[in-house]
Amino acid sequence: MNTNALIPHHSPPPGHARAGLSRVISAINTADFFPAMLDYLRSIVPFSGAFITHLHPKRPPDHIYDNVRAERHREVVDQYLDTAYLLDPVYDVFLSGRCNCAMRLRDIAPDQFLRSTYYQRYYKNIALRDEMAILVPQGNGAIFYSLGRIGDEPRFSSRAVRAFEAEIGIIGALTGKHFERGHSGPVASEATSPDRMLSAALDAFGEDILTAREREVATLILKGHSSASISTVAGIAVGTVKIHRKNIYRKLSISSQSELLSKFLRSVLS
Repeated sequence: MNTNALIPHHSPPPGHARAGLSRVISAINTADFFPAMLDYLRSIVPFSGAFITHLHPKRPPDHIYDNVRAERHREVVDQYLDTAYLLDPVYDVFLSGRCNCAMRLRDIAPDQFLRSTYYQRYYKNIALRDEMAILVPQGNGAIFYSLGRIGDEPRFSSRAVRAFEAEIGIIGALTGKHFERGHSGPVASEATSPDRMLSAALDAFGEDILTAREREVATLILKGHSSASISTVAGIAVGTVKIHRKNIYRKLSISSQSELLSKFLRSVLS
């Protein structure tokens, strides 16, 4: 496993959450804002990796900041912005309307997310040990702070979640003030809802042969839901889910979830 996707960063000593606030405030409306904000966040709970995006309800995210090595940008950052965000559990939380919150990936992911081909091909590829997500509102969207621990670093504890939640008001206020002064992301000329993008992608490689229910099941498979979880979400029997899965594979001339993901990604990119 390659643990060199992220630029190393030494965390400041614990117990100094307030010490970095003056630097963050001074950095508002400058290029130093997000590095200063990340140092402040590290003083609350240590972490290594950082990837910050501006999420929108009807178009792809805007890139804000990251500490990913340049040679891994296409594989890690661009892939997320191009397609992977559509299958991200955090993005689903955002679309549900939750904001001003901190959460661990494992607390919000579908029951078989860690076994999904998407996880194996994207998350494992960036050597992510654990992810903490912080969402604060911005316009009709949200700023998504993705904070990562990599390699052999310990997973985030529930205490870490509570520590970030205790600071969420400050994080949101500082971030909002920075964007209030003109640091907004680019505006897309055409908006398409995530659900329509998923359906369009499934239609594209399904050649219009999948039913609406099969598209729904295929999307849940891609997101990492087991047959039992799909049964609960879609309100159908587990046996019916398995029949849909077989029909999806047969109609698309594929034999595995890995092939399903590959077709989905190629379809979105095209």
